[in-house]
Amino acid sequence: MPGIKSDTTGRSTSVARVIDEIRTMLRTRELVPGQQVRQESLATRLGVSRIPVREALKSLESEGVMRHQPHVGYTVTRLDADELAQIYLMRRALETEVLRALPRLSGTQLKELSNLNDAIGCAVEQANVLEIVTCNEAFHFAMFRLSGLDIVVAEIERLWRLTEPYRTVHLYDSEARKRIVREHRKMITELRRGDTEAVVALMNTHRDLTVSDLVEALNPHR
Repeated sequence: MPGIKSDTTGRSTSVARVIDEIRTMLRTRELVPGQQVRQESLATRLGVSRIPVREALKSLESEGVMRHQPHVGYTVTRLDADELAQIYLMRRALETEVLRALPRLSGTQLKELSNLNDAIGCAVEQANVLEIVTCNEAFHFAMFRLSGLDIVVAEIERLWRLTEPYRTVHLYDSEARKRIVREHRKMITELRRGDTEAVVALMNTHRDLTVSDLVEALNPHR
């Protein structure tokens, strides 16, 4: 049944494209927590039917990024301060174990991380927040995947997805953007030395500062 297979493949591609577009809208804050997603306008924007849009939203709901309510439809999940704290607590626990499992990295692997951090630096100079977020995620997961703990890394990725609408908030501050590059350089230096405990300590500081920036951005009058 080649026709059926082709239709299925085409639909899967459309769904993946819609998911990617929604993630971009979350990262650029075109969609913000609590906002309703208009399926019809999104379908028109992407030149697809509402079917792949609906399937994409269901997939994002299963990740916890979207919520569905009868008579309302899909909205971007809104997290309170306690929920965000719990997510970052889980990230700290899992990312620590992944970093401790890293082998001594080769020159090629270290170069890849340096190149990714350089890409972040270029995006910082251009104040391109979307590119910073994309390259920053690539940097972290390039490092995490070297641990070989694929199941744990997949769970970390799920936790990152949950905070997708929030992780760009602090990046609109120029100093926060520059700090990311500096902190990554320190991590690469310690990875070159093979000191994973130092990398863990740097990552904890890196993550904690992000949370602090995030809380301050979300509660400016606190």
